[in-house]
Amino acid sequence: MSDQPEPQSAPTPDASAPAESERCYRCFWPKRLCWCGSIRPMATRTKIVILIHPKEWKEQRTGTGRLTHLCLADSELIMGIGFDAHARVQELINDPANFPMLLYPGPTARALPGGLQAEELGGRRLVVFVLDGTWACARKMLRLSPSLQRLPRLMFPPAAPSKFVIKQQPVEGCLCTLEATHELLLALESAGLERYPDPAQLPDLLQRMQNFLIQCASDPAKAGYRRKKTGYGTPETRRVTRGEGSSRPLKLFRPPSPQP
Repeated sequence: MSDQPEPQSAPTPDASAPAESERCYRCFWPKRLCWCGSIRPMATRTKIVILIHPKEWKEQRTGTGRLTHLCLADSELIMGIGFDAHARVQELINDPANFPMLLYPGPTARALPGGLQAEELGGRRLVVFVLDGTWACARKMLRLSPSLQRLPRLMFPPAAPSKFVIKQQPVEGCLCTLEATHELLLALESAGLERYPDPAQLPDLLQRMQNFLIQCASDPAKAGYRRKKTGYGTPETRRVTRGEGSSRPLKLFRPPSPQP
């Protein structure tokens, strides 16, 4: 039997209740709405290291990278923009017991499940760095971190459209950090490199968090929430950006110029 405590039920959100300034410093939500009691940290073979941009850390109400970190027992959450001088990041990259990779698309990325074999790891632990921020912020983080640029890249098969309906991804195939980590772990399990013990937890947490925010946004008396007169549609019904600027997000997938 597991010695982990049973998860508690998440608090029932009350969109009409006044906001509280006192926050939980693990999930960064108001303590009244803290998610931590409903999260059961999972042990995984792969170490996920989430590199979070300061804007994502300070300004994003949703914080899917932070929620992902809470769900994975041996993950790490590290804030910054450039990581070549970050002692912990460099320790993880240079540790001979690790096999470090970067989750990032591109023509040189290895596509799971066949792009990475257990024999290649040679008994080392797979450590995957995940950039958490907008695509523009993520590209800047990579540009300012040549040590991350030199890592072999990893990607997973094209997934279903993002279910993160309160934000629109720049191009089809883009996912939020929580969804990307979930798909990565599924793909690693298919490759025989991972044992993903509770694949329902991350998508369920994303849905519950969205349901609460949409409920708040539907209440005109509740300030501070993004509102849509027409409601939030499904990913399949999202309007595709057209015109001269429509190809701009695609540039985010190009490798950044190497630093001298």
